[in-house]
Amino acid sequence: MTVGIVSYGAYIPRYRIKTEEIAKVWGGDAEILKNGLKVYEKSVPDVDEDAATIAVSAARNAVNRVGLDATRIGAVYTGSESHPYAVKPTSTIVAEAVGATPEMTAADFEFACKAGSAAVQVCMGLVGSGMIDIGLAIGADVSQGAPNDALEYTAAAGGAAFVIGNKESELIAIIEDTYSFTTDTPDFWRRESQHYPSHGGRFTGDPGYFRHVTSGAKGLLKKMGTKPEDYDYAVFHQPNGKFPERAAQMLGFTKEQIKPGLVVPRLGNTYSGSCLMGIAATLDIAKPGDRIFATAYGSGAGSDAFSIRVTDNIEKYRGKVPTVEELLADPIYLDYGKYAHHKGKINFG
Repeated sequence: MTVGIVSYGAYIPRYRIKTEEIAKVWGGDAEILKNGLKVYEKSVPDVDEDAATIAVSAARNAVNRVGLDATRIGAVYTGSESHPYAVKPTSTIVAEAVGATPEMTAADFEFACKAGSAAVQVCMGLVGSGMIDIGLAIGADVSQGAPNDALEYTAAAGGAAFVIGNKESELIAIIEDTYSFTTDTPDFWRRESQHYPSHGGRFTGDPGYFRHVTSGAKGLLKKMGTKPEDYDYAVFHQPNGKFPERAAQMLGFTKEQIKPGLVVPRLGNTYSGSCLMGIAATLDIAKPGDRIFATAYGSGAGSDAFSIRVTDNIEKYRGKVPTVEELLADPIYLDYGKYAHHKGKINFG
């Protein structure tokens, strides 16, 4: 059975902080940081925004893009590593906000930065089996980075939502296949009640990100019998601007293929929304017949790879909701003090 994307939507807060502003406070070398990370500014949530409000905004954009009857949604799954409640699902909030309740199922997912892509895979399975009509998969985060930690320069806020279905007349893109690669590689973690995550520094690179992204991507290419040159675009998880460029080079994809989806230099790492945001940005400019190769990565560690083919239907829904590029435009810049207030980094006891 054909399964694919019925609609998608994204949301990015307007607030930003430049990485040089963070470096100025902590005495870092702004030029070295910018050239090393290739992240020049990052999104910051407003004081009343969290992963739930971001997920709701992205989901509403996905529903509104195609004028979807939300009562058709049989499942809502939200992937995040910054769910606002330890015990209380984000997904029920989203489902109620878009009008999908009550005859549906919902759950929250966690798998570091690939919880959103895992939600997509589960919706694919439920839709493909005929258990539900359509499903809503979301990746949304207000990611954390401790003051003066390397993560603080990249940890951002944003999310993307995808409606998954199987009626070919509705699909704006077909998900041709998917493949996952998973091991127990503890490169990044946060225990209950800890405010900020810990990470293995350089250990998160080769044994974490690059092993899993390249293995997941190669696995899907082998499974499908395709090559990098068979695709018009490619998206890889974006913890910074440097890693996806290197991963693409290792796999044989070009800079031109990854350019449309490489939004991290102006956005930062939206964690569970990262790869999905790149796919959304690519769909914003893709034409019917274009093929997109995407690989999400989550520390801990695992990768989910997807092969996507755009259909003629995508042209019907241009301009209905903001594109990723439009969401990145017209930012409001904060100094470090206001940024710390927005992020709740100031503890008044």
